[in-house]
Amino acid sequence: MKTPNALDALTAQVPPAPSPAPTPGGGTTQPDTGVPPSEGFPIGDAVGIGAAGLFVLLMVLAARKLFFRKRAPEVKKKVPPPEEKEKPALPAEQPRIRVELPPSEAEAARLREVEEAHSRVEALARQRDEAARAARATTDAAERARLEAEARALKEREEEEKRAEYRAKKAADDEARERRKREQAEAQRLLEEERAREAAAAEEARRAEEAAARAKVEAEAGRTLAQGLDKTKSQGFMARLNGLFGQQRQVDESVLAELEEILFTADIGVRTANHLVEVAREKLKRNELKDPERIKALIRDEVARIVDLPVPRTLEGGGPPHVVMVVGVNGAGKTTTIGKLAAQLTGQGKKVVLAAGDTFRAAATEQLDVWADRAKASLVKGAEGGDPGSVVFEAVKKAQGEGAEVVIADTAGRLHTKAPLMEELKKVKRVMDKALPGAPHEVLLVLDSTNGQNAIQQAKQFHEAVGVTAIALTKLDGTAKGGVIIGICDELKLPVVWVGVGEKIADLRRFEPREFVQALFD
Repeated sequence: MKTPNALDALTAQVPPAPSPAPTPGGGTTQPDTGVPPSEGFPIGDAVGIGAAGLFVLLMVLAARKLFFRKRAPEVKKKVPPPEEKEKPALPAEQPRIRVELPPSEAEAARLREVEEAHSRVEALARQRDEAARAARATTDAAERARLEAEARALKEREEEEKRAEYRAKKAADDEARERRKREQAEAQRLLEEERAREAAAAEEARRAEEAAARAKVEAEAGRTLAQGLDKTKSQGFMARLNGLFGQQRQVDESVLAELEEILFTADIGVRTANHLVEVAREKLKRNELKDPERIKALIRDEVARIVDLPVPRTLEGGGPPHVVMVVGVNGAGKTTTIGKLAAQLTGQGKKVVLAAGDTFRAAATEQLDVWADRAKASLVKGAEGGDPGSVVFEAVKKAQGEGAEVVIADTAGRLHTKAPLMEELKKVKRVMDKALPGAPHEVLLVLDSTNGQNAIQQAKQFHEAVGVTAIALTKLDGTAKGGVIIGICDELKLPVVWVGVGEKIADLRRFEPREFVQALFD
């Protein structure tokens, strides 16, 4: 190594101390100092030289000690064997007096060189240590950076693994949800298909039932309106008009006089007859009537205009339930009309509740009971002679509870000329409104067409009492007084909605103004 060599080189520059020369007798002699021994040696000089040599030796030893202290981590300290420590000391030699002299300038220079060399050695050692520490610091920093990089990489791998695990779990959950959704959708589809099949089956059954009901109604198909008006055409005023129209003669006042007689003796009412005659007279004055056929066409057009009234919705549109109050005198056919209407409604698949409000006539309740059973409708009835209002109230509430579409209430029909009957009908109407606000939604007046002009008077009184909205004209096939329809429509401006032309259920027909005019005049 460079350091020991440098120290050795510095040490080698120090001159060794002179040693005494051996003598033949085994002793030593003092070195030659240029002074004869006989003349003696100054003691002070000897002491100074010895002191100087001792000082140099001590400096060399100190330098070596410092050097080896620096090399302590590299050079293993030698420990003398124990036996050498325990070796008995030799007998002490005769101590010699050594006088150390102050160093000379050369020695001092060499000592300074030694110290400088020692300083350089120490500086080199410090540089080496600093370089080693810097290298270790660099190595440690690199190691820490490497460890931190590995830790970050490990953490990133762990986070990536966690993210991958989360993504896998989320994908599994999404797949499970999608699978559940598909299963639910499939179950819902199957359920809807099952419901659709059930609905289709129910609809098919309903259609079959309606078809059966229609077939039954068709099997019991009643007569046409023209057949119902057959007596009116062959025996009533139309027969006499046809006789007048068939004459081939000039139209003049005499023809108008015959027309006036025929119409005033008919059942269309005085007011209506007078109106038709006046229209014909005006046409005659303007020379628009040349023959009786022209009169027939004129009468036909006027009758068509009179009977063509706006027809309200019947048996539907109110509530629910749609409440119909049926009024009329005894014997007009109220109960039979109610039964036929109920049968037609149930044949259409509707639920109907009947109210036996004519509690003063026992036969009316019994007859309505038969019709309810025949029409498969519910019936609410009270005690004989009881309050008809309570029966109607209970029927309306029952229809609401059962979800029925229509309530048809029968009422008492004592003579229309007696005031108590009208007051009782007003009371029943008020009770209906309490049971269901707005009820009744329809007031149907049943008239017997055989009564002729008396039916017009009945219609006026019932209309004033309870506000009739529609008319059902019964027994049209059994009389020649079918012209009463014209008078009712003209004087009261009330539409005829139903006409009875026979005994069967289907014989209760909706009134069609065009069909009526065609049946009368063609």
